[in-house]
Amino acid sequence: MKMYELPDELMFLRNAKAEQKKSDASMKGKVVVLTGATSGVGLEALKQLAKGEATVVMVARNHEKAKKVREAVLSQHPAHIDIVVADFNELRHIRRAASEILERYPRIDVLINCAGLHSTKATYTPEGFETVFFVNHLASFHFTQLLLDRMIQSAPSRILHINSEGHRFNGLDIHDLNWKKRHYTGLRGYGASKTAQLLTMWEIADHLKDSGVTINAMHPGDVKTHIGSNNGWLYRTFSKFFIQPMLKDPKISGEAIYYLVADAQMEGVSDKFFHLTIEEKPAKHALDRSLGKQVYDLSVKLTNPE
Repeated sequence: MKMYELPDELMFLRNAKAEQKKSDASMKGKVVVLTGATSGVGLEALKQLAKGEATVVMVARNHEKAKKVREAVLSQHPAHIDIVVADFNELRHIRRAASEILERYPRIDVLINCAGLHSTKATYTPEGFETVFFVNHLASFHFTQLLLDRMIQSAPSRILHINSEGHRFNGLDIHDLNWKKRHYTGLRGYGASKTAQLLTMWEIADHLKDSGVTINAMHPGDVKTHIGSNNGWLYRTFSKFFIQPMLKDPKISGEAIYYLVADAQMEGVSDKFFHLTIEEKPAKHALDRSLGKQVYDLSVKLTNPE
């Protein structure tokens, strides 16, 4: 029987079923900054990092919830876990968190941008940004920029964006980032944010060339998380009965993240998109370098208002 190779656009279907790589490398003595660590993919990454003896700086919105998560993880894996409180829907919170981290830690070995959001309708941050675009892209972009000099000083170091196959839905229009001229849908809004994150990642990778700092993005697998739980009862009901039963244990996400940020095989690897641990070609629209330069410049402008 003749085997047919899937086109690049559909390789994620095969990669989702492929055997993934794992790492038992130690991260003892490494400082890891992790956003979105109190649930889902971020929580699984936290568990793996604690198991690997990393020093982890959890950036979390809710201090009490973060404390409970820290206590639960430390009961299984003795490690050092610090908490920095920040709500990633406002620039001032992001800046305050970065400043606090820079004051506390003279080095940063790894940055994992995991905080994320999905919404079925358009909502807006206090500063007027469409919330999904801000949290999923602008927040991680700005946070990375604020910590970048310290990471260069700490090289070799690694940055990992938790992106998504959802970037394939696109939806990015740099002339209508706030969806004032178009009908908003959850998939396209989410796709716009993840597309922007990928487009700017290629630009950041160029800036980091020969610096000793690598930057990559990954899809964390089709796993059970709480993303979208902020939506209405109809979405939550559909998710509970039709989406969640088909999803996998998020432990695979934590293991994949750990491999990408810890394993020696990833040393020097940069400018790549992974489906879990398998390198993959993103959608064509997320590879448009001309558009990427525009999105990068616009992201700098939006996160550094005069």
